[in-house]
Amino acid sequence: MQTFTQSTIDKHKASPVQLLQILRDIQAEYQHISAEAIEMVATALNIARTQIISVIEFYSFLHASPTGKYDLLISDSITDHMLGKQNLMTYFASQLNVSIGELRADGLVSLNNTSCSGMCDQGPAGLVNGYALTHLDRQRIDAIAQLIEQQIPIKQWPAEFFTVNDNIYQTDLLLQEPIESGAALKARYQRGLTETLTEIDISGLRGRGGAGFKTAMKWRFCSEEAETERYVVCNADEGEPGTFKDRVLLNSYAHQVFEGMTVCASIIGATQGFLYLRGEYLHLYDKLENILQERRSSGLLGNNILHQDFNFDIEIRLGCGAYICGEESALIESLEGKRGIPRNRPPYPVAQGYLHKPTVVNNVETFLAAAKITVQGGQWFADVGTEQSQGTKILSVSGDCARPGIYEYPFGVTVEQVLDDCGALDVLGIQVGGPSGTFIDKQEIQRKLAFEDLATGGSFIIFNQSRNILDIVKNFTHFFAHESCGFCTPCRVGTSLLKKQLDKITDGYGSAG
Repeated sequence: MQTFTQSTIDKHKASPVQLLQILRDIQAEYQHISAEAIEMVATALNIARTQIISVIEFYSFLHASPTGKYDLLISDSITDHMLGKQNLMTYFASQLNVSIGELRADGLVSLNNTSCSGMCDQGPAGLVNGYALTHLDRQRIDAIAQLIEQQIPIKQWPAEFFTVNDNIYQTDLLLQEPIESGAALKARYQRGLTETLTEIDISGLRGRGGAGFKTAMKWRFCSEEAETERYVVCNADEGEPGTFKDRVLLNSYAHQVFEGMTVCASIIGATQGFLYLRGEYLHLYDKLENILQERRSSGLLGNNILHQDFNFDIEIRLGCGAYICGEESALIESLEGKRGIPRNRPPYPVAQGYLHKPTVVNNVETFLAAAKITVQGGQWFADVGTEQSQGTKILSVSGDCARPGIYEYPFGVTVEQVLDDCGALDVLGIQVGGPSGTFIDKQEIQRKLAFEDLATGGSFIIFNQSRNILDIVKNFTHFFAHESCGFCTPCRVGTSLLKKQLDKITDGYGSAG
């Protein structure tokens, strides 16, 4: 254990900001992080042992107590429940002779729930040792149980168990034709820094993560900071249940996402960028690392990019299972190797972000759009959508429909149009923007998806008339109670109280009045 732990510490240069990555590696090797490992890491990184323990306790994918050699986590998202997740979970437990939430006595297997794993279009889904499992059914569970009992290495399991499809059904400006690698960077240098930022401003591009802050304004604010050490961060921690578009974009459009980050870096004067990849997307890690290496080999990352006086590189950092890290300041804390607790603002990240230096944080879709706008020009984007919501929006459509998957539309599309395109029938309601978003019923399907009407980070969950609203709300309250970071009292206490109230009602103990 000591040899591996020391080599892991050395690999990450004994840097405190790499604490999460060090702990992830130790967890993967030994199924937990022992007291001895904690002591070694604390000494090497010169940080308190108690700080490491608090980090382990904060993140759901890190454990101080042993988990199974095969650690199974089944998605507890509402869409998985709609596909019979609870019965499958019980069946899994019986086939493996293990209690839910427990480690089997022989240490071979553990089984537990996890929050939405970003596979809502191909559930019921889960994770085994961090790798995505899709389309779970009794037949597949029987096969998995047999593989585990025979202790077959996961790398030798059937590939179809781990198949993750893009399921793209509707494309528009961003998804129709990816740009060639390097095209946006060439356009940026041909046009110049000021004109490139002007084009992004003309496009009307706003952050696609939900808040909708103007992208050009954020980049300009960062570039104008007196501090010259600056950073670019891509937020790929889409933890909102029902959201999976970033998974697809990183699988099939990663070059364009990385190009958008590099264009941003050239404008704000950054030399280092980070892709914060949610832990549930571990299956994408090797592919993304290979793409980054391709870009370095092609002169699109590294030193003197495109023979310009411009140096920039991108590092991937994996999350460890915390919904709150989708919030930009909590994400930055996590990048620094800390618990993902949101910071008080101001100051905002553009002034004091990563390592308290000026930092641009945008999500995957925003950087994708910025790259294409740099090539096509701002007006190309601004001509689509509505006056207040220019361009297109990529939706993650799931739930009760014939074709769950990815749909890209101009802003201003009606909910009814989306329902028609995905094959949704007998609709009861739609949750727009995930559990933290807006629920609308079938009487409101003429409403439009736009910042000025129904804003969304991308989640679009459909419920038909067979669903019970109380079951849906109960699932959401359990999610928030589990994922609350505890920073604010109304959330820390309120989510727990809501959970208890909904449990009481759905268990038949509700009272009138």
